[in-house]
Amino acid sequence: MNIPFHKPQYGIGDEHALVAALRSGRLVGDAENTRRASSMLADMLGVRHVLLTTSCSHALELAMMVLRLRSDDEVIIPSFTFVSTANCILRSRGRLVFADILPDTLTLDLRDVERRITPRTRAIIPVVYAGVSPEMDTLMALARRHSITVVEDAAQGIAARYKERATGTTGDIGCFSFHETKNYSTGEGGAFVTNDDALMSAAEIIREKGTNRKQFMQGLVDKYTWVDVGSSYLPPDLMPALLMSQLSQRETVQARRRAIYQRYMEAFAPLAEQGRLQLPVIPHGVDSNHHIYHVLLQNEQTRNKALAFFRDRGIGTTFHYLPLHLSPVGQSLGFRPGECPVTEDVSDRLLRLPIYPALTPDEQEYVIRSMMEFLHQ
Repeated sequence: MNIPFHKPQYGIGDEHALVAALRSGRLVGDAENTRRASSMLADMLGVRHVLLTTSCSHALELAMMVLRLRSDDEVIIPSFTFVSTANCILRSRGRLVFADILPDTLTLDLRDVERRITPRTRAIIPVVYAGVSPEMDTLMALARRHSITVVEDAAQGIAARYKERATGTTGDIGCFSFHETKNYSTGEGGAFVTNDDALMSAAEIIREKGTNRKQFMQGLVDKYTWVDVGSSYLPPDLMPALLMSQLSQRETVQARRRAIYQRYMEAFAPLAEQGRLQLPVIPHGVDSNHHIYHVLLQNEQTRNKALAFFRDRGIGTTFHYLPLHLSPVGQSLGFRPGECPVTEDVSDRLLRLPIYPALTPDEQEYVIRSMMEFLHQ
């Protein structure tokens, strides 16, 4: 049996959406499909403003540009995250500050965040991990006390919820991904969302190469011109056409992912009770989108043996983030081992298993049986 780690779900409806977009004869950014998809996503998330982008990386860069970081401005992020969370800060000339994560949810440790706040702290970027948000109410209260902007990296958060709110909408800005590895995929793609009118106005200009073209198109000015430093983050109109098709399937997709997640949890519960592995945790108040299923094994040696064991049986598994503070770039900036001990420990022990709607019951059983065999050998 050959079970890939991930299999994107594209169907005939997605094909029809792309063909219709092609036949429209207009594929530039901010065309009809972009407007419709933005409205659909705004309604789904319950936010005032949505700007579709070419990637979540670009949405994060847009967020940092909107904040107009200065060279001495600090931004706190978890070390346990993808490089885009850090790149957006460095590209805007800000200073990285890494914080640790909690050992159960693998989200930001807010006590560690508070210890790292200084008068130079301009923003905090909490990362949604596997559809699970940090304790955002506590984080927002902390940020408000210090006049800090919160930008949620919700790349893994679409269709998840935090205390009845759509994940990625509690902070001042939310950034989402529609990469092929995500629950809803357009190959590449992302979104910048906010409820703040001023942030939205600034983002629209930056996204349109630094021009006030949007105001011109709305008839607010008689011509448009260059008014700010900007870039081009507009996706072609094919992306939002596919996005609408993908999001229309979310009830089925979420039900399927939830069922697989729960089957894994039930099957591996005895192993957790025996201390052979640690199961993922979804805290009270969080409705996960079950983007990832991971376990924590006893040590790095065991995890690496598991990767080889599953590979020999034709099952795709993988580790996840290597600590950014220990990367070549992180070390060049002066970060050293021991600064985020939970991150370092979790990164060594984490194993991700296949979880996607096309994973059949027989394939799930094979994954489960293989885990049992590995931990009892």
